[in-house]
Amino acid sequence: MAESWATLGVDLHLEPSGSGGLRRGLTDALRDAVRSGRLAPGTRLPSSRSLAADLGIARNTVAEAYADLVAEGWLTARQGSGTRVAPGTAPGTRTPTAPARPPGTAPATSHRAPTRPLHDLVPGTPDLAAFPRTEWLKATRRALATAPFHAFGYGDPRGRPELRTALAGYLARARGVRTDPDAILVTAGFSHALTLLGTVLRARGVRTVAVESYGLDVHWALLHGAGMATPALPYDALGTDPVVPRSAGAVLLTPAHQFPMGTALHPDRRAAVVAWARRTGGLVLEDDYDGEFRYDRQPVGALQGLAPDRVVYLGTASKSLAPGLRLGWMVLPPALAAEAARAKGQADSVGVLEQLTLAEFLTSGAYDRHVRSCRLRYRRRRDALATAVTERAPGVEVTGIAAGLHAVLRLPAGTEESVVQAAAWQGLALHGLSYHRHPEAVTEPLDALVVGYGTPPDSAWAGALEALCRVLP
Repeated sequence: MAESWATLGVDLHLEPSGSGGLRRGLTDALRDAVRSGRLAPGTRLPSSRSLAADLGIARNTVAEAYADLVAEGWLTARQGSGTRVAPGTAPGTRTPTAPARPPGTAPATSHRAPTRPLHDLVPGTPDLAAFPRTEWLKATRRALATAPFHAFGYGDPRGRPELRTALAGYLARARGVRTDPDAILVTAGFSHALTLLGTVLRARGVRTVAVESYGLDVHWALLHGAGMATPALPYDALGTDPVVPRSAGAVLLTPAHQFPMGTALHPDRRAAVVAWARRTGGLVLEDDYDGEFRYDRQPVGALQGLAPDRVVYLGTASKSLAPGLRLGWMVLPPALAAEAARAKGQADSVGVLEQLTLAEFLTSGAYDRHVRSCRLRYRRRRDALATAVTERAPGVEVTGIAAGLHAVLRLPAGTEESVVQAAAWQGLALHGLSYHRHPEAVTEPLDALVVGYGTPPDSAWAGALEALCRVLP
């Protein structure tokens, strides 16, 4: 059942090799994760049942792999303490230094009050009613009780070291990211991060950033504001085709879960874009859009893990927790980290208390528990959406639902505009696929709806789904 794997243990990104059998492949993958420092000494591993369910393999295979590594000294196993990474197994690490910075001011931000439709199925927002207020408050209290007094002054522009350290551990464990705290920059969300990158790229002489045929116009606008051209890459059944123009010095991608199409970038194309970056000295800007939420497939690891020196990894807490927290992060190649910190300014511009609380939330395991709980809730909504559309609108195809917080409903040709208009009459907010199409896209247009199933609270989901089905052809 979904509950058995969606609510147990912590997330752990592993890619067991097929050579030598599953047991050996899993043993090698775990050993490499410990040896490389992705799993730090003392880290508690998922139970054999939980990890077996996540990987889709037999529980005995996991138990035997754990036993092999306990015998080799990589892991320890004690009654009541679970299986943990043994002490003394970490490679040499650097201790980040965070000198105090002179006082500075945070950049001004603008916002627009959203309209309030009867039912909101616009993609990009989680269920805000599910924000873990009680656990967040507990984490805030613990963070306040243990924070040093100087934490509340003007800090390192990279962000609080507690959060950068917690993020380095979490991203290595759950997303396969290879980094250390010194290479992480805390930002006020994705748009803030992209604005900083635009400044850095411009200073480096980059004038063109290739983007995907479908995406968010706000991202293209931010790059244009930095003086960048944004040619669109082709898109087909294998995802975005990284035939990057010669003029481009960088490319912006959502490889784990393309927004809005919902597909993962094909392995051959993942390799191709990394090869392009290494060959040309270009950069890949990896937007790990709602990477925590996957349902019917194994998690797709971060592209950054393939080329930490050529990929800038960008993530946020906007989908997993709430966009109002304004918490995001960049994992930068070492050669770029100092430039990005200078572009951010002389002092940290993200709230200290929010940073300390998220650090506590991550290290205590509360973040993993919350993500798994949400994953189960969103999976149930997705299943209800797919079932209802199949039964009531058999001419509509539901796609892009293996992960994420939205689905793409393929419509009969020529019907998108009329369906979106009918939805508006019903007080139903949603987007047609054309809303997310790049003006220069060469991909053949498709008629479809992009339906976000994360936004409505549980109490409103049935009504939203009924309103949606009424407008489908």
